[in-house]
Amino acid sequence: MDAAADLFVADGYTATTLEQIAKRAEVAVQTVYFHFGNKRTVLKEAVDLAVVGDDAPVGILGRPWLEEARAERDPRRVIELWTAYGRGIMTRVGPIMRVVRDAAVVDPDMAAQWTANMSQTATAFGVLAEQLDGLSALRVPVGEAVDILCALSGLEMYLVLGDRGWSPDRWERFVVESLAHALLKSAQGAGS
Repeated sequence: MDAAADLFVADGYTATTLEQIAKRAEVAVQTVYFHFGNKRTVLKEAVDLAVVGDDAPVGILGRPWLEEARAERDPRRVIELWTAYGRGIMTRVGPIMRVVRDAAVVDPDMAAQWTANMSQTATAFGVLAEQLDGLSALRVPVGEAVDILCALSGLEMYLVLGDRGWSPDRWERFVVESLAHALLKSAQGAGS
C-alpha cells in the first residue's frame, strides 16, 4: 500500500500501473493482481488505509478517540476533539485524495470513489452534529450543521488552505474557531 500510495501521489492515477506498484513493493505483479484485482481497488485500499492510519479492521466511527469525544459534555471541547483527530486524517489522506479528486474528472470509477468518500465524510459529520444537538448546543438545524462541517472542516478546505501555505496546526485552529462560531449557541467553553 505504501508503494502504491507513493506512486499515485507522485505520478497520478492514470500514469501509475500495477507493474510499477509491484516493482516498487518488490513483489510479483501477479501478487498485486491476486490481492487487489485492479488499479482502482488498489487506490481505494490506499485511501481507506490513509483514513484510519492502520490496517486494523475498525472504521473511523469505531475508533477509541470517538468514545472520548462522545463522553465529553462541553460542546466546544467536542469540536476540538473531532478537529484534532480530523487533522490527523487530513494529513494522511490529503495527498492520496487529491489523486482521487483529480482522476474523478476523467474516470467514472474515480468519480464514484470521490462521491463515496464525500458521503462517508458527511455521515461521520452527522454523528458530530447529532452529538452537538443532543447537548442542546446547535444554533442551526442538524442538516445545516452537517453542511457547515463539510464545508469548513472537509477535505477541500484542507487542501485549499494547505496549497496557500497553511500548516496543519493553523488549519486546526481555524476550523475549531470557525465551527464554534458557526455552530454553537455559545462559542465559549473549555477551549476558549
